[in-house]
Amino acid sequence: MKLDLLKDLNAERAARRAAIVVTDVASGEQRLVKAADVARDSLKDVLEKHFRSGKSGMEEAAGARVFLTVHVPPLRLVITGAVHISQALAPMARLVGYDVTIVDPRTAFASVERFPEVKVIAEWPDAALPPLNIDRYTAFVALTHDPKIDDPALTHALARDCFYIGALGSRKTHGRRLERLKAQGLSDAALARIHSPIGLDIGAVSPAEIAVAILGEITGRLRQSAELAA
Repeated sequence: MKLDLLKDLNAERAARRAAIVVTDVASGEQRLVKAADVARDSLKDVLEKHFRSGKSGMEEAAGARVFLTVHVPPLRLVITGAVHISQALAPMARLVGYDVTIVDPRTAFASVERFPEVKVIAEWPDAALPPLNIDRYTAFVALTHDPKIDDPALTHALARDCFYIGALGSRKTHGRRLERLKAQGLSDAALARIHSPIGLDIGAVSPAEIAVAILGEITGRLRQSAELAA
């Protein structure tokens, strides 16, 4: 790989922006395609497919055989609420490759003992979330049922363009949440991005089952949407 291409690639990776190195198999020539430039590229369709899957691979496109080396930022899951569902969801998410962070100012819940091998921040969302620099490669889940914690956290997640945003609660609870957030100036379009009731509708009852439903919905949003490649 040429030095200037490597420098450009490292700059994209440092900024947590996806990119693909396209290598012409016959000539060995390489070029870098940034996620922001996909729509204007002659290989738009295959590039979008690989951005969505996050997997590298060989393709026949535009009359040439090319190898696409995909560089996608590591996925993150940020959870507000050190609750029983979080205890099940965190290890599940880590198994499928997410870097998990739990935020909860309630120190009785937010402890290393309850969440081994997971980053736990025992602070209010206003203080804990900005330094995390969450982005469109972040899934965000609000599980506390406490508006003082979940509402500002959801507002932050919406502003940072997380690819998935979900919040625990019944339809009635979520309706009241929407009223509060709308009163704070959030638009209907922004609020429509919040998945609630959270998770796939699989009849989940236990904390572990609800965690499975949440992770399933996150995975579906990640793999079935082209937004991350836009």
